[in-house]
Amino acid sequence: AWCWKAGGAAVSNSDGTITSSVSANTEAGFSIVSYTGNATSGATVGHGLNAKPKWFIIKEIGNANDWVVYHESLGNSSGNTNVQFLNLTNDIGGGFAGGYNNTAPTSSVFSLGNSTETNRSSGNFIAFCWAEVPGFSKFGKYTGNGSSDGVYVDLGFKPAWLMVKNFTTAYSWDMFDNKRDPD
Repeated sequence: AWCWKAGGAAVSNSDGTITSSVSANTEAGFSIVSYTGNATSGATVGHGLNAKPKWFIIKEIGNANDWVVYHESLGNSSGNTNVQFLNLTNDIGGGFAGGYNNTAPTSSVFSLGNSTETNRSSGNFIAFCWAEVPGFSKFGKYTGNGSSDGVYVDLGFKPAWLMVKNFTTAYSWDMFDNKRDPD
């Protein structure tokens, strides 16, 4: 299992227009956020990181909806935030209408549209948020070169865990760690 330690018991966070419960570990750049959706475009939710999250995942608890992944490198198209889905192999394939209100997160909140997958009225949602911590975590994108050697991406440290997804082609998510395969 891959595990991240948040900040212990959740506390109420009223930074956004939707009050959330947040367990945040700002030293590690990770928070777990729960909130109740209101189906309102432009709603905001406090994440407790005190830094802008580079990527986060949202899932409605107890619903078969997809795991919606926001990553700052995906950008937007047609006025909608581009996303991928953790449980699917999709490419970004255009914008996700109503997902994140075409608004980047800030150091205190992330924004929601009126999508049922991120902000269903009265839906109970969980969000896992990550912000960069120099020497500990890095989030970004790179362009492959098609060679067997691949591309060298300098993170400034040796990662213990790596997650990669091609966002221009329907392809699986790949995860690597230094415990199962030290090489």
